[in-house]
Amino acid sequence: MKTFVLIAGGTGGHLFPAMALAQELIRRGHAVELMTDHRVESYGADFPARRIHIVPAATPSGRNPLKLIGAGMTILRGIGTAWNVLRKLRPDAVIGFGGYPTFPPFVAANLLGIPGVLHEQNAVMGRANRALARFADVLAMSFPVTRFAENQTLEKVVTGNPVRDRVRPLAGKPYPGLNQKGTIRLVVTGGSQGARALSEIVPAAIALLPDDLRHRLHILQQARAEDIERVAESYRQSRTSVELASFITDLPERIADAHLVIGRAGASTVTELCVIGRPAILIPLPGALDSDQKHNALFLQEGGGGWVAEQATLSPQSLATRLQDLLTDPDTLTGAAAAARALGQPRAVEKLADIAEMLAGKHSRIEGRPTP
Repeated sequence: MKTFVLIAGGTGGHLFPAMALAQELIRRGHAVELMTDHRVESYGADFPARRIHIVPAATPSGRNPLKLIGAGMTILRGIGTAWNVLRKLRPDAVIGFGGYPTFPPFVAANLLGIPGVLHEQNAVMGRANRALARFADVLAMSFPVTRFAENQTLEKVVTGNPVRDRVRPLAGKPYPGLNQKGTIRLVVTGGSQGARALSEIVPAAIALLPDDLRHRLHILQQARAEDIERVAESYRQSRTSVELASFITDLPERIADAHLVIGRAGASTVTELCVIGRPAILIPLPGALDSDQKHNALFLQEGGGGWVAEQATLSPQSLATRLQDLLTDPDTLTGAAAAARALGQPRAVEKLADIAEMLAGKHSRIEGRPTP
């Protein structure tokens, strides 16, 4: 048995692939611990780690010198906290999943001579991972082309983005049949944070659809808690069948049952769409650093599995036109579902676990530890 420390920012986009790797490493008989920040309370309650360690972290952004100094002090405190934990644990390897909370523990691991893997979920290499690349042994990428990765000199491997255990069995589920009179299931998701823009645009677009098409719809939509009543009223006025929730606990299964998904283009969303094989209209988060969601969405569109709609130019009328075209064209939706599935990497977690074990084995030999 070996010990691995997984390091991830405390949001779903970073924690979900880390959770998938934890599940796989535990299946292989290893011990797993997690280092993250306080946000884990919202997204990581079920994380299968032996222990969860909260490490101080901050992002040194902005021009205020006092804030920069404060962030720097927090990062140093985080490195010290992580160093003390790692020195006692003596893990065989660490695996970082990005986000600014990854920085202090990954640097501390490097100072202690612990080998490390960085995993990049997006089609654009995040700033924390770019800063940490010099301290890592391997960069594992989700996309064959990852912006900014070409500038890094460390070993690079395309593994795909690991998906949770509950997603993997859905990879073989056939695309649901769509006929001219049956129910059309639509899933609208804004990612782990929700998306106010989707709560405004989608119900307005649905109201513009022809009655015969709109009455066939059954919509599952994620909305922020403070928006749910307003969204519900909009759907009531258009007499549309809808389920609303601020967090959809069975989202993978509902995506598998859907004929079409409308959503943001976070790495986990795009990955699960590809593994399950469902077509999507993706609306990338505007203003994101380095346009990571736009690049994720373009990967799906260029592979034939979906369509990109820029929020800045999207209107209820343009979305309604797109929906009417797609929902009355089963062949296009079925083809896009197959194309999305062809882009999926359902064995990503095995590939990443193999890399982690390889590094841990090398570390054990260097330190003179017995290897199993």
